[in-house]
Amino acid sequence: MVERKILLNPGPATTTDTVKMAQVVPDICPREAEFGQVMRELGEGLLHIVHAAPEKYSCVLFCGSGTLVIEACVTSLVPAGKKMLFINNGSYTSRAVEIAEACGVPYLELRLPIDEPADIGRVKQALESDKDIAVVYITHQETGTGLLNPIREIGRIAHAHGAWMVADTISTLAMRPIDIERDNLDFCMSSAQKGIQAMTGLSFLIGRTDCIKASQVFPCHSYYSNIYLQYDSFERSGQMRFTPPVQVIYAARQALKEYFAEGENDKWRRHQKTMAAIHAGLSELGFHEVLPHDYQAGLVAAVLYPDDPNWDFAQVHDYCYVRGFTIYPGKMQQLGTFRICALGAITTRDIRDFFVIFREALANISVTVPVKYE
Repeated sequence: MVERKILLNPGPATTTDTVKMAQVVPDICPREAEFGQVMRELGEGLLHIVHAAPEKYSCVLFCGSGTLVIEACVTSLVPAGKKMLFINNGSYTSRAVEIAEACGVPYLELRLPIDEPADIGRVKQALESDKDIAVVYITHQETGTGLLNPIREIGRIAHAHGAWMVADTISTLAMRPIDIERDNLDFCMSSAQKGIQAMTGLSFLIGRTDCIKASQVFPCHSYYSNIYLQYDSFERSGQMRFTPPVQVIYAARQALKEYFAEGENDKWRRHQKTMAAIHAGLSELGFHEVLPHDYQAGLVAAVLYPDDPNWDFAQVHDYCYVRGFTIYPGKMQQLGTFRICALGAITTRDIRDFFVIFREALANISVTVPVKYE
C-alpha cells in the first residue's frame, strides 16, 4: 500500500502498512469519552508488555518523543533534599544528566567507560558514599554503542539502599523481554516509534502507583511533563492534561494488537535472527564492531569506519537511502562509527537485501572489500 523503506537506524522503526493506515480515522475530539477509553486500553496493553500488575503499576502517557519521557522521570521523582544518581556510560544517560542540569534537579553522576557494562561494585560504592541518593537512573541499552546494562542487578542494589530504580528502556521495551518486578524496576519508559513499531509523537512510562502518588509532594521541575499531574488528570477525567496525538494513538493501538499477535518471545527471536544476519553481513565484509557481541543488547551494532582513503559515510548512506535502506551515523566522538540496527518490522531477508546494496555502495566509491584496519 505504501512504498516500503527499511530503517536500520535506532528509531523511528520500520512500521507495517496496517499500523500506518490505522491513523486514517474519523475526526474526533480527544475529550470524548470514546477516545479516553482508547487511551485506557492502550495503557493497559503497555502494562502487559512488561508484566506489570495493574493493581500495583500505572502507565502514564505523554505527547512527545522519548526525550520528553526521560525529562518526566528526571524532573518528577526526586524528593526535596535528595538526589538522583546517574550511572552514565553512554550518550543517552548523558542526555538525562543534561536535563537534570537544565531543570535544576539535584544529582550525582557516576561516569563509567562507554565500552563495557556498568560496574555493579562502583554503583554500590556510590550509593554507600552518599545517603541522600533517592533515585538511581540508568539506560538499559545505550544505542550509541549497543551496550546492554545489568538493570536487574543494579535495581537490586538500589532497593537494598532504599532508592527507587529508574531505567530508560526506550530502545529495549517490547523487543528484549522485560519483567518490571523481576528486573527490580520502579519505573521504565519508552516511546511508540521504537519497540511497539508505531509512530513518533507518543511516549509513556510505567511505574509503581504508590511512587507516583508519593511524588505529588516532590519539587516540581517541569509543568508539562510532571508525572503525578499527568497521572492524576487521567485518573480523574480519563484524559491527558493537554492535547494528545490522536491519530498516533490509534496507530499505537494497532501496533499493540500486532505485538500481541506475534508474541513476546517470537518477536524477540525475530530481532535476534535479524541481528545475527547483521553480524554475519558485517563480518563477511571485514567490518569491525565497537563492542563484543556479549556486551551488546542484540539490537544495535556500532561499526568502526574502515581505514580506507575512499571511505565516505555520507556517500554510502546516500547510495543506500535512494534504494530504500537507511543507516545511521555513530555517537562516539572519539571514534568514527556508524550503526546498523535490528529494530522495527524487518526480517533476515531485509538484511540480506540490504547487504547487496551496501556492497554495491562500497564498490561505487572504490572501497576495498574486505575492508582493512590499520
